[in-house]
Amino acid sequence: MAPAKKRNVKSANAESSVKTAKIDLNSKVDRILESRKHANDVFDIFEFLQSEKEKDVITAVDMCTRLFSTLLERKELFLGKVPEEDDALNGDYSAQDKYHIFMRHRYNDCVEMLLEHLNHELQDVQEASLCCLMTFAEGEGQHPLENRDWSEHYCFPTDLIKALVDRLLSQTTDKSLLISRFLEFLKKDDVRYYVMTSICVNMGKVMEKSKGEVMPVYQQNVFTLMSNIKGKKVSEPSNFMVKCKAKPKDWKPAKLIEHKRFFEKMWLAFLKYRLPTNMYKKVLVILHDAILPYMSKPTMMIGFLTAAYDVGGAISLLALNGLFVLIHEHNLEYPDFYTKLYNLLEPSIFHVKYRARFFHLANLFLCSSHLPMYLVAAFAKRLARLGLTAPPTALLIVLPFINNLIRRHPSCRILIHKPSAEDELLEDPFIMDEDDPAQSNALESSLWEIQTLQRHYHPSVAKMAMVINSPLSQKEEDINEALDRTNFKLMRKDFWPKSTKSIPLEFETATQLLKVGKDVMGQHFCLE
Repeated sequence: MAPAKKRNVKSANAESSVKTAKIDLNSKVDRILESRKHANDVFDIFEFLQSEKEKDVITAVDMCTRLFSTLLERKELFLGKVPEEDDALNGDYSAQDKYHIFMRHRYNDCVEMLLEHLNHELQDVQEASLCCLMTFAEGEGQHPLENRDWSEHYCFPTDLIKALVDRLLSQTTDKSLLISRFLEFLKKDDVRYYVMTSICVNMGKVMEKSKGEVMPVYQQNVFTLMSNIKGKKVSEPSNFMVKCKAKPKDWKPAKLIEHKRFFEKMWLAFLKYRLPTNMYKKVLVILHDAILPYMSKPTMMIGFLTAAYDVGGAISLLALNGLFVLIHEHNLEYPDFYTKLYNLLEPSIFHVKYRARFFHLANLFLCSSHLPMYLVAAFAKRLARLGLTAPPTALLIVLPFINNLIRRHPSCRILIHKPSAEDELLEDPFIMDEDDPAQSNALESSLWEIQTLQRHYHPSVAKMAMVINSPLSQKEEDINEALDRTNFKLMRKDFWPKSTKSIPLEFETATQLLKVGKDVMGQHFCLE
């Protein structure tokens, strides 16, 4: 019991030490605010601010917040371009001005230390420093430290926000946790506007310096911050951090059109450079609902989407989703859209983890009843041909998918039955390797592959393939349930049917075919 008691004593001593330090620093802040003769006590607070102990630093940050917020309120910090301290001492300044210059320098020192703490190894110190800086930003907004014409920027501390954004967009350290803490401040319209302008400036400097080379850590930080900046679509900005009674008529953060302009400028600046491969996916997943609706000219994304399609794989599919939104909602003319989608139909599509998303989007793209007959026939034929070597889970998606295409386009039933054909074709005229669906000769062929699948080894596939023998109902089949079906789920369903009837037998049933512990099949699907 003795060691535990010692640990408790140490913990109690540490807590007592922290409380003592906090009381001591509180008293120093009180003394500084009560009398100018105690101004040098601020260095004692800075000493704690540079401590190696986490609790000491956080306590000092709290004290700095209280001290300098009060000094800003009292207007006891020098306004305008602050002179050097040596010049202030030897210059013709009053005692009050010298005090204001001294405290303005200490305020600047504090801001610099807090900015450095945004790269601190401890997350709590980073977050405390961030909150303190944003408190200073709000204080500077109410009580500006610069003597200048505020007609355009409305007393907003743009320099402080820009310095903070530069630290958030680190080139060497992942800042996603700190950025997530910053999100609460982005709810303010003026903060969001100036963060967007700061991001644009930062990207211009960093990416030009790197000559457009991929910078995974930096670009990830930029994306994390940008993706959490919600665009404004309808309502005019009205929720501001800096509140003043009189607002200039031409104040840009109060105009919706300016928010849209910088939102668009920010994303276009980010996407004009080459991205890490995984970054394309992240952008494309949110593109259709978090970026395009808030841009003044969404069609300007055509260059990025075309480049993303050329990456291949899931990225190509997601790029087509963005193109489809532009075609469907913004009247973009893109004649190669369905040709590109057609060329994504390859055997590998049945074996990748994004298979479900592919067929969900493909179903969306081909839902129009106004598509030309040759195009629909080409898709149905190519899917049927690929189905000959597809796994059962994929076939349970492909077969109803083809049936739905024929339901939407009754003229394509000619692929099932050709009354004019007296003899069966000796050779299929369909050209599988043709990239252009218009030149694939799909309409001259038939869906003989589905008839072949009616003899498939898996009973569910064979049963699904038999549906096409009967007149198809007008109601489409729901493929959503089949999209998430895996081999495990399919085998589990086969081995463990929902309902089994107990039938009296004249012999004992075999139980050793799949025995527990023998192999993988036995472990997962044994009936014992």
